[in-house]
Amino acid sequence: MTVAAVILSATAEGSLTDTLGQPRVRRLVDLAWSGGALPIVVVSPDPDGGVASALAGTEASWGSPAPDAGGPAGQMVRGVELAESEVGETSAALLWPGRMTWVGPETITSLIEAHGTDPGTLLRPAWHGDAGWPVLLPIRHLDALRDIPPDRMPPDVVADLAAAIPSRLVELGDPGVIHGVDTPFVDLPAYEGPPDPPAGSGREWGADIAAAAGLPEPDPASEV
Repeated sequence: MTVAAVILSATAEGSLTDTLGQPRVRRLVDLAWSGGALPIVVVSPDPDGGVASALAGTEASWGSPAPDAGGPAGQMVRGVELAESEVGETSAALLWPGRMTWVGPETITSLIEAHGTDPGTLLRPAWHGDAGWPVLLPIRHLDALRDIPPDRMPPDVVADLAAAIPSRLVELGDPGVIHGVDTPFVDLPAYEGPPDPPAGSGREWGADIAAAAGLPEPDPASEV
């Protein structure tokens, strides 16, 4: 199971804006990598090479944007196709607008884990019931993304996808999924973490191993 991160920025200036001492795009790449996403693709204009320079020494690659005529959905498709060209076994892609800079790496890990147990579903991270970003799109549904009209803005693109393919919200207790660069970092609500296992399993660690060996499941009370 390989889940890519597709980071999307409409301008080079936005990609390079200082964010807690780093170019914004560099921070996003570090978050994606820390959370376990691979490959990592940045789709952004880069007329002066500054974006590519900001990515030097990371695991990310830069890709030129799709033609404007394709709209936001076309940029998303472009990023997913670039990720697939890097790693053919990619099973899903995190569609990640560059303005969403406060997402925690734990959220990326949780989405990847949830994809492992629910591989055909569009996963939308949520904060107190409000859907946010990045959105995890299974590659098997890429044609649904290709079918979205170019005049649809990013939130509408996701709404159209959610109406066309299986989808669900994953409550992750991360305010960064709905608060972007318009919210100063110091003003973010506190990170809470997911109320339930994102992958949807409440089994104790070691339970599957015990079951395979014909042993009783571990008793958490005995591990005190």
